[in-house]
Amino acid sequence: MLLSLAQWLQSMSPEFGFFRVFQYITFRAVMAALTALLIGLFAGPFVIRKLTELKIGQPVRGYGVDTHLVKRGTPTMGGVLILLSIAISTLLWFDLSNRFVWIVLLVTVGFGAIGWVDDWRKVVNKDPEGMRSREKYFWQSLIGLLAALYLVFSISESNNLRVLELFFQWVRSGFDINLPPKAGLLLPFFKEVSYPLGVFGFVILTYLVIVGSSNAVNLTDGLDGLAIMPVVMVGSALGVFAYVTGSSVYSKYLFFPHIPGSGELLIFTAAMAGAGLAFLWFNAHPAQVFMGDVGALALGAALGTIAVIVRQEIVLAIMGGIFVVEALSVMLQVMYFKFTRRRFGEGRRLFRMAPLHHHFEKGGWKETQVVIRFWIITMLLCLVGLSTLKLR
Repeated sequence: MLLSLAQWLQSMSPEFGFFRVFQYITFRAVMAALTALLIGLFAGPFVIRKLTELKIGQPVRGYGVDTHLVKRGTPTMGGVLILLSIAISTLLWFDLSNRFVWIVLLVTVGFGAIGWVDDWRKVVNKDPEGMRSREKYFWQSLIGLLAALYLVFSISESNNLRVLELFFQWVRSGFDINLPPKAGLLLPFFKEVSYPLGVFGFVILTYLVIVGSSNAVNLTDGLDGLAIMPVVMVGSALGVFAYVTGSSVYSKYLFFPHIPGSGELLIFTAAMAGAGLAFLWFNAHPAQVFMGDVGALALGAALGTIAVIVRQEIVLAIMGGIFVVEALSVMLQVMYFKFTRRRFGEGRRLFRMAPLHHHFEKGGWKETQVVIRFWIITMLLCLVGLSTLKLR
């Protein structure tokens, strides 16, 4: 929005030439981060007060960690604050004609809406489980598949008109068309190694990345500040990849596919970082507000969508290793419990409790120790992921 205003002022008079600075993505990214940070910090107390007045308090599962019982009643659905900060800041500072930012925004808002309904049912119905899994996965799958179907052609072409032409070409060909190498699966640490996926392979992979990362972040969001800081770090690192793939110069030098328009995603990731840090101000232990599914599902889906656009699905799994391990711990716990119940007539647990952060709490770690150590691990993993920019 502000970019369009600056361009209009420049066209009106040469006296407004200093507005050329708005053309630089890096400048607008810094301003987007600051804008989201300030919105979050100033609006935070108001949002927390309103959530408290509406009695939107966090229910705590009876079979959870005993030390968490004191958190019952803490305002939840604080993810609304994050999403508002991201949306307002992004709309102010990004190029409104950029299709990639719009699809990320739509996916983020869509998954946020699913999370909002889930949180609302938890609060109104006093049901800690919220939306049933089958219903939740249906809506997640619908949004994920629609986004995947658009992205498979959007990454391959440079504008929406060409995207539509490629889609009809794919239909006329009997759903068999060759995509460019940049739409394949890229392997980190290797130069120009890309495995062709085809349209259906791309759609399936994208669906798994978006829905999987959304639920992985949601499972990680169980301790004060545990999920939001890794989201900030991983999102910021993905912003670097977006800037590289969006530049014809840097992408060629670093042997990355050039995806015109993807650089504008740096605005979104910067806004995510600013909004996340502002939320952490209120979410740090002891938390004044919880993110809730409205924030966790949306942020995870945003990370997955950005990773797909910049063709770094594997790097996302590396940098978001904490999210991956948390999700795997739940899956392994459930499978092992069911297997031992069938085999021995009594279900057994692989971990003291899942997700994994509760396993360490049960083992004697304090909540703050778990959180900070997981942050440190995420920081190291992000450095490993960023090293793939040059180690190829």
